[in-house]
Amino acid sequence: MKCISWNVNGLRAAMKKGFMDVFTTLNADIFCLQETKLQAGQIELDLPGYEQYWNYAEKKGYSGTAIFTRKTPLSVSYGMGRDEHDHEGRLITLELDDLYVVTCYTPNSQNELARLPYRMQWEDDFRAYLKELDAKKPVILCGDLNVAHEEIDLKNPKTNRKNAGFSDEERQKMTELLAAGFTDTWRYFYPDVTGVYSWWSYRFKARQNNAGWRIDYFITSKSLDSRLEKAEIYTDITGSDHCPVGLIIR
Repeated sequence: MKCISWNVNGLRAAMKKGFMDVFTTLNADIFCLQETKLQAGQIELDLPGYEQYWNYAEKKGYSGTAIFTRKTPLSVSYGMGRDEHDHEGRLITLELDDLYVVTCYTPNSQNELARLPYRMQWEDDFRAYLKELDAKKPVILCGDLNVAHEEIDLKNPKTNRKNAGFSDEERQKMTELLAAGFTDTWRYFYPDVTGVYSWWSYRFKARQNNAGWRIDYFITSKSLDSRLEKAEIYTDITGSDHCPVGLIIR
């Protein structure tokens, strides 16, 4: 099964930058999007062979997630069942026969870490949600998790130490998630590889200079380790400030 995740930073904008060509070329069984920035009825996608599931933020032009799947799910849920987290369209969970697929757009801690206290609560509640799922079936989590976990996951760790996405607090929450029984699939295959990122600022020619961050992930239940076949970061694909990431699982 081939899974793809991509923060498109506005799907309507991405459509003008070749989204459908990328979608067709990658030919995924499950294709997950974050930051769609849509409301219901604002786009019509013709995706033969795929079922479409959308979670929209209440705030217009903000956040939002989607999953396009060739595999018909047993059930679909939106959010994590906690009112304080479920108004921004950040989460979709598909239940398949033998596992769950979760796509997530984690809240950004913002400038000067203004939203860090909320982010910490999100992290704890989301980890608890994933553990509840994992107790029933293995989990594939993908999405823009808005954190570079280790220093090798971004170009300039020293100058970003206290910035959103690389604060000690956010990094610790990722450590706690992995310690709770989950695998960072990219690092499973490439534990020491540097210079491979999934997001680049639009400023300072960051992508041209590969001054990036790896903040888009496939994270899986440890019980799936033996089924992991390949992890991908498609750094050559443009159309957003993020590139797609992928996972193939047996």
